[in-house]
Amino acid sequence: MFARPNSLHSQVAYVTNDLPAAMARLKQEYGTPGFFEMCNIQPGEDPTGKPVLKIAIAVVGGVEIELIEPVGDTAPLFRDFLPQGDELAIRFHHIATRIGGPMANWEAHLGSIDQERHSVVFEGAVGDMLRYVYTDERPTLGHFVEHVWMSPELLAQMRTLIPSFPPVEG
Repeated sequence: MFARPNSLHSQVAYVTNDLPAAMARLKQEYGTPGFFEMCNIQPGEDPTGKPVLKIAIAVVGGVEIELIEPVGDTAPLFRDFLPQGDELAIRFHHIATRIGGPMANWEAHLGSIDQERHSVVFEGAVGDMLRYVYTDERPTLGHFVEHVWMSPELLAQMRTLIPSFPPVEG
């Protein structure tokens, strides 16, 4: 799963029930430098049938730290990791491996996954800029693994938007 050509561990992700409070906690307790915030649903986009997620990302020591707040009942894959109640919850959810290079590398990576043993439970795309799948590794590892590919243009854009510590050169 992890030892694949063009694959690099790139992210540790947590789900939370309160994104602003979780960002403040990570800044206070762990010195996270700041976050880039976004929603996976764009203004004017119809969210019907899609999970709605508020997302915050920072890069610390070269690894993305992602916080995800599922909105309402739209995203059980994320919401079900959270306990009931109003107290702030931050729970580990997945790691991500980013596939570098052209789309052909993504296709080869996806084709190398034995989906009988590593079932795909969530997937998506944004045009020719982004591809991702989540495999369910809970029986073995206790969490999901996100496999993601970004076009070089999108990756470069994200690097300019996401706060990084120490600052990333180039």
